[in-house]
Amino acid sequence: MIKLPAVFSDHMVMQRDKNISVWGTCDAEAITVTLGDTSVKAIVKDGTFEAMLPPRKAGGPFTMTISSGQEEIRYEDIMIGEVWLAGGQSNMELELQNSKNGKEVVANIKNDAVRYYYTPKVPYVGEKLYEAEAESAWDLCTPEKAGRWSAVAYYFADKLAKELGVTVGIIGCNWGGTSASCWVGRETLENIGEVRKYITDYDDIIAHQDPDEYIKEREEYLVYQAEFDKNVGKYYETAENPTWEEALSLYGENKYPGPMGPRSETRPCGLYECMLQRVCPYTLGGFLYYQGEEDDHRPYSYYELLSGLIRQWRKDWKDDTLPFMLVQLPMFRNGGDEPDYQNWPFIREAQMRVFQTVKNTGIAVILDKGEFGNIHPTEKDSVGQRLAMQALYHVFGKADEKETFGPIFDRYRIEDGKMVFHFAHGAGLHCTEEQVTGFELAGEDQQYYEAEAKICGEEVVASCEKVSQPMYGRFCWTNYRPVTLFGENGIPAAPFRTSRWDGAIATGSRNGWEF
Repeated sequence: MIKLPAVFSDHMVMQRDKNISVWGTCDAEAITVTLGDTSVKAIVKDGTFEAMLPPRKAGGPFTMTISSGQEEIRYEDIMIGEVWLAGGQSNMELELQNSKNGKEVVANIKNDAVRYYYTPKVPYVGEKLYEAEAESAWDLCTPEKAGRWSAVAYYFADKLAKELGVTVGIIGCNWGGTSASCWVGRETLENIGEVRKYITDYDDIIAHQDPDEYIKEREEYLVYQAEFDKNVGKYYETAENPTWEEALSLYGENKYPGPMGPRSETRPCGLYECMLQRVCPYTLGGFLYYQGEEDDHRPYSYYELLSGLIRQWRKDWKDDTLPFMLVQLPMFRNGGDEPDYQNWPFIREAQMRVFQTVKNTGIAVILDKGEFGNIHPTEKDSVGQRLAMQALYHVFGKADEKETFGPIFDRYRIEDGKMVFHFAHGAGLHCTEEQVTGFELAGEDQQYYEAEAKICGEEVVASCEKVSQPMYGRFCWTNYRPVTLFGENGIPAAPFRTSRWDGAIATGSRNGWEF
């Protein structure tokens, strides 16, 4: 019997200009894979096979067959184009129908150039996962299907398809509230000292866990949380000025993510096993990644964790050059957070460091697209389009720097007791308010104070009466504040500090907020 992974189905998109991997299981000695007018043979070894189709130009539709001589599987309406995997947590997961203007967009949608495969979301390998996979398939872009797609991924794919003139397929592989540690293998966590605590903490939890009691607790949690989520969702849709505190007072405790254990979607390495590995090594053009919120309690190790994730994914796909386009976290502060809670700047800094130090990466700066009190900002079209611009620039050479990047801090100098900041991609610096805000200066004592700042050409000059001899500077180094400094293309200046040794530390707690 021939069996291929669920990611192979009618309407699938296959990657252009690369060898195309087709793999599965079979009880015959060999199989033949035919795509259009091209056939390749593969030997079955220990019940498994992998055939490698030669590169093809964009086009279609095609038919693909996999035959053993006694049995044949057939897939119809296959397009050759661009295939990208959309990974991350809830802001990548946020559905098109729930995004800004999403219901109207979905109601009128018909986009023959975009298709989507939603990797089944079952948090452990077993019968429930196999059943979900059997029901999964590539979707065409219709009002009946597209509403549940990732909004960010859809807008990315839509822009890419229009600019390149090819079909774009997205493999959605994301889950809300998950750490990057959920999306890598155990060896990756064990071999990076700064992130090993993710796996040791989990091992400590399950070491003396009673399996039956754990399953009972989890089932009770699932029933409770489903009702809680339904009530809170309706509350946010109907209340005039909804707040998280009022939601909790009305509907009780938010118990997410529930008891930790082998069936939890938030356990380290879990979704790597039951989601990412289920679609690997489907041939890709690159990765999209929007995540980081869930790791803000360990911000100093996020650079190593994210770098390790990129290495892991590229290794698994046997291509250490696969493009990786990431989203830098926007402004956010929940109304109930302690005022001194300032951890997101360190996550944003780690994301920018990854972009600047790991090859074949891009970064979509979306500082201006956050919402106070809403960790799931709904304006996802700009996010997807900025991601697409990064891909068009870094991968396809179809965009230039001026339209792709906002201002990114480059260097500074001290002049007459003032700190002068220079920006790469800084042409057309402008302020959207009466005054540039968000700049702070510190002297030798490393105590920061708000600075007065003004734009001078491609630079910003900042001064502060309390800091006569500035040694350190930073911009938008906070979880949330209005963003006022932009490039001429409407992309905001990326947050930064001039030194990672300025004495700043992550502070505070999330005051009960669950990501």
